[in-house]
Amino acid sequence: MSTTPQELNPQTTGRSVVVFSEDVRGDRAAVAEALRLLTGVGTVIATSDYEDGALDADAIGSADAITFDALGVAVVAREPGELTAAVASAASTSILTIEPERMMYAIAVEEEPPETSVQFADDVYYTWGLRATAVDAATATGAGIKIAVLDTGFDFGHPDFAGRTITERSFITGEESADGHGHGTHCAGTALGPALPSGRRYGVAPEAELFVGKVLSNRGGGVDAGILAGIDWALTNGCQIISMSLGADVREVSAAYETVGRRALNAGTLIVAAAGNNANRPGGDPGFVAMPANSPSIMAVAAVDSQLAIAPFSSGSNPVEGGAVDIAAPGVRVYSSWPMPQRANFISGTSQAAPHVAGIAALWSQVTGESADALWKTVVGAARGLDLPAADVGAGLVQAPGPDAGSEPEPAPEPEPGPASY
Repeated sequence: MSTTPQELNPQTTGRSVVVFSEDVRGDRAAVAEALRLLTGVGTVIATSDYEDGALDADAIGSADAITFDALGVAVVAREPGELTAAVASAASTSILTIEPERMMYAIAVEEEPPETSVQFADDVYYTWGLRATAVDAATATGAGIKIAVLDTGFDFGHPDFAGRTITERSFITGEESADGHGHGTHCAGTALGPALPSGRRYGVAPEAELFVGKVLSNRGGGVDAGILAGIDWALTNGCQIISMSLGADVREVSAAYETVGRRALNAGTLIVAAAGNNANRPGGDPGFVAMPANSPSIMAVAAVDSQLAIAPFSSGSNPVEGGAVDIAAPGVRVYSSWPMPQRANFISGTSQAAPHVAGIAALWSQVTGESADALWKTVVGAARGLDLPAADVGAGLVQAPGPDAGSEPEPAPEPEPGPASY
């Protein structure tokens, strides 16, 4: 199911991610002046030059520098060492940090972990994940909330999403937003699948508005430039929640993603990310929360199974500042949409846990009107405590708002029974 980094490109690309100070963020002239300090930077393009901030994917690899104006970040086609020396010699205060541009990957597991017994189970009405997180009893639908799923794209012809308004953009050169991998369709289905699908219900927030940003290729990999472009686009379009089931197994915190996460929160957007699948718990290795979920301002989501035990692959807390797991969600044998003709699939990973949290955050946002930091506190504060270490599951299992939480719509009808699987 997953593609390992060795099968794709090196971990770094030879380019640099540059973070500008808050003083110059959004100031085109000041950012241009800062970039002039960097020797060899000629062609510069900016996301604000494109309608709705939707950067042309072909521009990602062609310019000397790309500035993501909503984020105050740029990707520059030079090695970090060269840029650091140039900034130091100019004594610039406009540039805060410079780091390597990295490859990121869809977070999935090679083999489905075995389950011998279950506390929650799929039935003809709901997946076990919706039962365990109390989505089956919730009356909130996510109406009025925009969720951006930044992943491998989506199957826009999927019959369960017929008639649904979907805003899409590809940030992968040479590829449309259609999902040629499957991971993105599955994650989007968990977060925003319909209330009345043809089979059991698998989607948390069926009336939230879906924004699909293709930031990972059909082989499952992407670069920081495309991911940052997707985040910039989501913020520009007013998405309250961004779901990212992607990462790189790097222990240290990225100053760029931490800055982006904090600026997103300040703009009213919560970023939810998969903690990572680098653990081997049967072998005694708890792993570590990977980049970018290890950023203090990005919510890191671990995975539990249907017994509410920690998944054997789910990354544990990272000792770096902000590297703790924040919350847990269903992530083992999760049933959701899949590109046609298969239609649906069971897969596992913290990738499957993160969109549960993103969708439930949308339900809470609809009920409370909260966003960003306030929404984060509400989602974490409502979690169901688990008899597991906080290092593994954070505050516990994410829970949907109950039927009496805030002002909510009338309950949706129980879906008609459908086929158990496809």
